[in-house]
Amino acid sequence: MNTPTLVDGYPFVRYQPEIVPGATVEKRAEDGFRTFDSRRSVREFSPKPVPRDVIENLIRTASTAPSGANKQPWTFCAVSDPALKRQIRLEAEREEYASYHGRMSGEWLADLRPLGTDWQKPFLEIAPWLLVVFAQATGPERQKHYYVQESVGLACGFLLAAIHQAGLVALTHTPSPMGFLKKLLQRPDHERPFLLIPVGYPAETCLVPDIRRKALDEVAVFYE
Repeated sequence: MNTPTLVDGYPFVRYQPEIVPGATVEKRAEDGFRTFDSRRSVREFSPKPVPRDVIENLIRTASTAPSGANKQPWTFCAVSDPALKRQIRLEAEREEYASYHGRMSGEWLADLRPLGTDWQKPFLEIAPWLLVVFAQATGPERQKHYYVQESVGLACGFLLAAIHQAGLVALTHTPSPMGFLKKLLQRPDHERPFLLIPVGYPAETCLVPDIRRKALDEVAVFYE
């Protein structure tokens, strides 16, 4: 048993991660890249069910993300109820229709055209689960939270990685504004909608845009 040690009056425990040989580190790093390079955002879902315990473990994984002062300022709402998914779709499409017909600039619409997106969001009903992520601006008793946007963004990154690792697919959907999610899910005043993520299996005929990711030299600068 790892017995806590008091440091300035606070409990600390010894961190003992797996010791991995250098060659194994290199192999794991390369394998990890190959695994996640195959990840794609998907808009065509299968209605095939995903067990609740899978979703619970995905959320547990997301909650291992680092956060400002370890406040863990996130709430994951997991929605599978068909009637509620229908309401979410209708409200999202109402906002998206307004965005595609006046709110978005011509440049924005042009950038989206090769991705095949529009205001219609049938995946919000077809996907077996919708994970609605809320950022907690404060604690429930107005306790201070720090770096909330960054912390919740990290947790969502962990969540997307876990979804892919599990063999499922997802989409990061950001209807704007998203206030209807707070109302439909009856979330408290200190929470703000952050991201809406449909989760499930891809449809058998699923297509995704033929895009390229930036090369390493376009995204990284090394100082050696």
